[in-house]
Amino acid sequence: MLEELFAGSIADASDRRQTAPIEKVEKAALSQAPALNALEFLAPTSQIRILAEVKRASPSRGQMADISDPAALAKIYSENGASAISVLTEERKFKGSLADLIAVRDQVRVPLLRKDFIANEYQILEARAAGADIVLLIVAGLPQKDIERLKHFTEELGMTAFVETHSGDELKRALDLDTKLVGVNARDLSTFETDRDLFGKLVHLIPEGIIKVAESAVRNANDVAHYRAAGADVALVGEALVTNDPASMLKSFLAAGKS
Repeated sequence: MLEELFAGSIADASDRRQTAPIEKVEKAALSQAPALNALEFLAPTSQIRILAEVKRASPSRGQMADISDPAALAKIYSENGASAISVLTEERKFKGSLADLIAVRDQVRVPLLRKDFIANEYQILEARAAGADIVLLIVAGLPQKDIERLKHFTEELGMTAFVETHSGDELKRALDLDTKLVGVNARDLSTFETDRDLFGKLVHLIPEGIIKVAESAVRNANDVAHYRAAGADVALVGEALVTNDPASMLKSFLAAGKS
């Protein structure tokens, strides 16, 4: 499944490149206002930070929400305490788009994560051109030398690399890159099974000074409290927000995530 997701995103980027050559996208990226410093917005506090996700669908759950106005949803997130917003731009399985990211950028002033299956510099330039401040790099999907190169390129553009892991070995690879923002995803992207305790099992491997993000498997405020108790600085939440009232859910998450 992960290989299929990467292949699809790479193919779609290649198609876009036919009408938007890399020189044009690079010019648009470099003309953007400087990226927001995501590390400042997500820095640890006495309360867990929420990285709220604009997410219509997923391979494991299918269609979850008919989000006709992603910018309006993102505005609700930012007005109700989200420290940053993740926008799915993968088109085939998650039903997202770069247009969603552009629309959200026009409405909010918190850092935006382009969440996609990033494998080349063109996709990173697209992210910056659309107003992203953070780019997702998935350790399970890329050779180490490619992650290192793409992380460096992301940072050259003034953005923050968010490095996602799913195991102790992957976490070691992420830390070898001097990663400042690291995630542990409870969902195995090979099998799509979840382990809500995975973050707690691995968090001791993450040194002080690195922002620790617990991803996936958040159903309610109790799950946020569970992640906070395990040591999470940030919880990335999508499904629970888009399938419920996002404002009230966010408030409950923030209340549950106090030290």
